[in-house]
Amino acid sequence: MDEQAREQALLTALTTEHFTLQTSRGATIAESVGRATVFLTLLSAALIGLGFVSGSGQLLKPYLGVVVPTLVITGLFTFGRLVQSMVENSLDLQRIQRIRAYYHRQFAGEHDFFADAVVAGDLRRAAWAAVGSRPGRWQLLLTTAAMVGAVNSLLIGLGATLLTGLAGGTPTVAVVVGVVVALMAFGAQIAYLAQASISQPS
Repeated sequence: MDEQAREQALLTALTTEHFTLQTSRGATIAESVGRATVFLTLLSAALIGLGFVSGSGQLLKPYLGVVVPTLVITGLFTFGRLVQSMVENSLDLQRIQRIRAYYHRQFAGEHDFFADAVVAGDLRRAAWAAVGSRPGRWQLLLTTAAMVGAVNSLLIGLGATLLTGLAGGTPTVAVVVGVVVALMAFGAQIAYLAQASISQPS
């Protein structure tokens, strides 16, 4: 195979890979939206059910005892998968930027086509720039995973409050315990999210 044929074969392969990676990004985004929607729908249904049983003291505690752990477990599983999808989406975008950088070096010439893929000098920064963001941990708070993590923290805090009340704690103590546990749960999830984002290969 001569050099020109090799170059053409590589370009064809890169074009196909570019399309495949973009399709993969679309799939991860769709899955994230779907999972978050299912979780929030389940949460809404639980709140509607709570409205039906709130007038009965005999039904309220068993209902919360079953529903809260179910929502917490479902939420944690949803959060874990959303983090995986976020990392996969980020890696796909970095690989796309690598291909775009090749397009720029080989074919752009004096034009600025695909220049954003090489200006940053770092694939991760180029990937962030491609979606109009800057690298930073604060950006992680804007993700779907962080939103689900916040809901999980509220549910975990609620569970801690209920357990403290059942153990004989005063309402004030129960609320304080719930707030502290919720903040700790949120901090732990954000730390996990940040670690997953940092540890991905660049």
